[in-house]
Amino acid sequence: MSSTATTAAAGERVERHAFIDRAFHWVTAATMVALLATGLLPVVGIHFAWLDVHALSGVLLTAVILLHVVRAVTVQSLRSIHLRPSDLTASRPGKYSVAQKLMHLGWTVAVLLAIGTGLVLLKKAGVLLARDPYMLQLKTWGQLTLLHDLAALLSVFLIMVHVYF
Repeated sequence: MSSTATTAAAGERVERHAFIDRAFHWVTAATMVALLATGLLPVVGIHFAWLDVHALSGVLLTAVILLHVVRAVTVQSLRSIHLRPSDLTASRPGKYSVAQKLMHLGWTVAVLLAIGTGLVLLKKAGVLLARDPYMLQLKTWGQLTLLHDLAALLSVFLIMVHVYF
């Protein structure tokens, strides 16, 4: 059955998302859980060798997001997920509701902020890249860490909203 099917006979299953989209969702979810666990558990006093797992999970998330972007641009209707002013006044939403579009926007901000800051922070930590803590000033490292942590907190909030609704 096509992933674009919108109606079905009684008892027939309607496929809302293709397998690759569902796989993307669950791989992203697994990497986010790994990233949040390895990033937040040491903060609450649970100590373990977290940095390598955190960095590798971040690289995997980056690769998955890049594949998702390529698929969204080449195969899917990229415009269907973007929030437009007309969405706020439309009586019938398109494929995605305003809430779904806002959730996607939130995830876009959180993940891109976490990836961008995380890739730079890898340089300071010396994981996967040659260590260079003097590449930036101390104040700048602190600001990057703060932005990275805010992206993590936004992700926790978005997961709670996603699971609840």
